[in-house]
Amino acid sequence: MAIVGIEDPLREGVQEAVANCNKAGVRVMMCTGDNMLTARSIAQQCGIYTAGGATMEGAPFRALSPDELKAIAPRLQVLARSTPEDKCLLVETLKKLGEIVCVAGDGTNDGPALHAAHVGLSMGISGTEVTNETADIILMDDDFSSIVRAIMWGRCLSDLVRKVVQNQMPAKIAVIISMMASSSFPSLPSLAPNVWQLYWILAIVDIFTVLALATERPTPALLMRQPNKMGSLFTVDMIKHILGHLAYQLIIVFCLPLLGTLILGRQHDHSHVLQSCPICSTQTLAFNAFIFAQIFNTLNSRRLDRKLNVFDGILDDRHFLLIISIGSYSYIFHVRKSISPFTSSHRGWDAYLDRGFLEPQFPDCSSLQWRVDCLHRLWFHFSPTRCPYSRDT
Repeated sequence: MAIVGIEDPLREGVQEAVANCNKAGVRVMMCTGDNMLTARSIAQQCGIYTAGGATMEGAPFRALSPDELKAIAPRLQVLARSTPEDKCLLVETLKKLGEIVCVAGDGTNDGPALHAAHVGLSMGISGTEVTNETADIILMDDDFSSIVRAIMWGRCLSDLVRKVVQNQMPAKIAVIISMMASSSFPSLPSLAPNVWQLYWILAIVDIFTVLALATERPTPALLMRQPNKMGSLFTVDMIKHILGHLAYQLIIVFCLPLLGTLILGRQHDHSHVLQSCPICSTQTLAFNAFIFAQIFNTLNSRRLDRKLNVFDGILDDRHFLLIISIGSYSYIFHVRKSISPFTSSHRGWDAYLDRGFLEPQFPDCSSLQWRVDCLHRLWFHFSPTRCPYSRDT
């Protein structure tokens, strides 16, 4: 006589995946039709059933009152001998407690619970057609660790939206305030960015900063925090960051155009060609400071928590470093080659008319003189002859 026992071993990586879910604040529960001994044994091997947890069978569970269900549901870890109605009852109870419920199943009897949950996961290989049609997400590899990867990517995308908002809002609000102030006080030096500067802010700098933030890939560190059940876009730390950087950019926008002459130690050099609309080196100084404040704010926006190390893991994100470097050097190259206001001998606007049409500073578009000068710049840019306004002629 012999006794033979057959055991269905756990899949590789299940214990680690359950542990990662617990670290991420995701509580894993088992609802099965097996008997209590089998269900508890498997739950212990997976790490689902722990000390202090509750186990129940379906019959006594469905006999509980609503208040008793709310009391036992947060501690319940294993529900054995459960029917589809028991699973739906557990899902509805957890939803009433304010929990975000995700149900994974592969059988036809899991269909009602998949439909009742916030997110339904079906197994693409072993799942039936009913569960695949009912579920919101289909796991193509039937691997529980795929759920952990989905949590990481979901949190990464959620953080990406917050990082972009945290990075873009201060600059946009500062530009709007500077435009309103410049139009309200026309006697003051120009505080608002001109056409070409707005182009750099909206089309060039914003593209590079958003792309740099979008290249960050999910890391296991995303699983070390509790989920955000409120689903709010703004957090307290984000609001502090936005207001702080907005104040800093407003100081740049207002103080540098007004006090830039004292900072540079010289008076403005007005051109004899564009006497009606001189280009001030202080305006370029303010714009340069504004652009690089936005670029460095991209580094600050990598963190959404209160930790101060914004360079954590930055060497592993080569795409971030590449995009930020390209954006910074392209702006520096453009400014230096276009008007170069920081050379040792500052020259007037007329000295740069023969260097092309793409200057970072544009005069007032409503001026007829400006339009004539634009045509001159276009003509002499593509003409083999020298510009008559050049110092060499």
